[in-house]
Amino acid sequence: MLHTPSGGARVGTAARDAGQGSGSMSIGAVLQALREEFPEVTVSKIRFLEAEGLVEPARTPAGYRKFHAEDVERLSHVLRMQRDHYLPLKVIREQLEGAADGTCPSAVPPSSAEPEVSHESAEPEGRQAAQQAAGPPAAVRLGREELLAAVSAAPEELAAWEEYGLLRADAEGGYGHGELAVARLVAELGRHGLEARHLRALKLCAERQLDLAEQTVASLRRHPDARTRELAQGTVQELAGLSARLYAAFVQAAPGTSGD
Repeated sequence: MLHTPSGGARVGTAARDAGQGSGSMSIGAVLQALREEFPEVTVSKIRFLEAEGLVEPARTPAGYRKFHAEDVERLSHVLRMQRDHYLPLKVIREQLEGAADGTCPSAVPPSSAEPEVSHESAEPEGRQAAQQAAGPPAAVRLGREELLAAVSAAPEELAAWEEYGLLRADAEGGYGHGELAVARLVAELGRHGLEARHLRALKLCAERQLDLAEQTVASLRRHPDARTRELAQGTVQELAGLSARLYAAFVQAAPGTSGD
């Protein structure tokens, strides 16, 4: 049996409870068991993960799927690796195959593991030094189907997001960490009835703020000193962060949202 990270036991228990008596579960029961931890999961996503070879439920003579607790634990592991570590399905599949062979006991590749730093006792400088020592996070690149599975979206939704410029694939048709973060938020807003055309204004606003930040440091960008040019990039990032915080503050302070 696959040993999943913390959290898998809860899903596995729910799976056994849902299938108690018959020893097997329908895809609807699997969905119910998973949604305690993964509220966005859908039947389509489970079927997609099956098509990708991440789970292989048994079949009845009539062709109906028969999931067992081990299948649900495996699905929860896959979903957790996507959600928490942004791992492509290809990497997750290799991990599962390695675990089955006894050659890959670790749930997360060492390169993506975070340093063990106590955030309660460490000073900000210490945390920053630890992050720098660990190096930059591993690059994330998802294919189209992997992105859709990661955010539980339909192909036509992704097509609309790209049509309205909310995100775009790179030259090789892949999506990075930034696009994945955007897709998650856009998908969640979509479940509340906000379509891509509604969110286009937010994208344009963000681009205008970035242009304004770049104009602010334009002279630093052209400075002959390399350290000054590096300072310009840091300033742009700081201004972008402050702009995002200001936007959130505006939303919180708006009538009807502040709770006053």
